[in-house]
Amino acid sequence: MHSIFESLARLKIIPVIVINDVKNAVPLAQALVDGGLPCAEITFRTAAAAGAIREITKAFPSMLVGAGTVLTAQQADEAVAAGAKFVVAPGLNPTTVKYCTEKGIPILPGVCTPSEIEQGLSLGLDVLKFFPAEQAGGVDMLRALCSPYANVKFVPTGGLTPANVSQYLALKNVLACGGSWMVKEEMISAGEFDGIRELTSEAVDMVC
Repeated sequence: MHSIFESLARLKIIPVIVINDVKNAVPLAQALVDGGLPCAEITFRTAAAAGAIREITKAFPSMLVGAGTVLTAQQADEAVAAGAKFVVAPGLNPTTVKYCTEKGIPILPGVCTPSEIEQGLSLGLDVLKFFPAEQAGGVDMLRALCSPYANVKFVPTGGLTPANVSQYLALKNVLACGGSWMVKEEMISAGEFDGIRELTSEAVDMVC
C-alpha cells in the first residue's frame, strides 16, 4: 500500500471540498488543521481548484492535500503541478489510472460493483473509492464485498454523515471515509471558518 494511503488510514476522514474562491483556501486549511484534520480533497469541479491546492500546499507543506473529481490524465497533471499528493476519481477510467500509476501518482478511482473492483485489481490497485457509498448499498454492500475481496481496502464517499461514519469505519475493509459535512460549500463561501473548525474537531473526536 502506498504511504499516502497509510497516512489517510491514520486520519480516518478525508474532507471533500468544493471551493469557489481561492482566497478562502488558506483560512479553510487553517480551520481543518486547527480542528485536528490536516487533510483535504479539493474537487476539480470549480475553476478555483488548482489555485486552492497551490495556496494550501504553499501555506501548509505537510498537509495531505489531494485533488478530487479528476476525470482525465491532463487534470491529474494539473493537480500534481499545483501540489496535490494524490488524486481521486468518481469512476474507474483505465486510461487515467494507467497514466497515474505510470507517473507514480497515487490514485483512488471510484467503484461500486464487483466487476469494477476486479478491473481495479487488474490495474494493480488495492485501495479503491467506494462511490456513491450510500446509494450503492452502503455498509451492507461493503460488508458483502469483504469476503471475496479480502485484500482490497475502500474509501467510501457519498452520503456519509456524523450519523453513519462510525459504522463505515468499523468495517475491516474500510481504509478511511470521505465526507463533506464539516466543509459545506456554503460555509466556505460565507467564511464560516470557526464553524468549520468546530465541526472538524467534532468529527475527529467521533472517530478517535
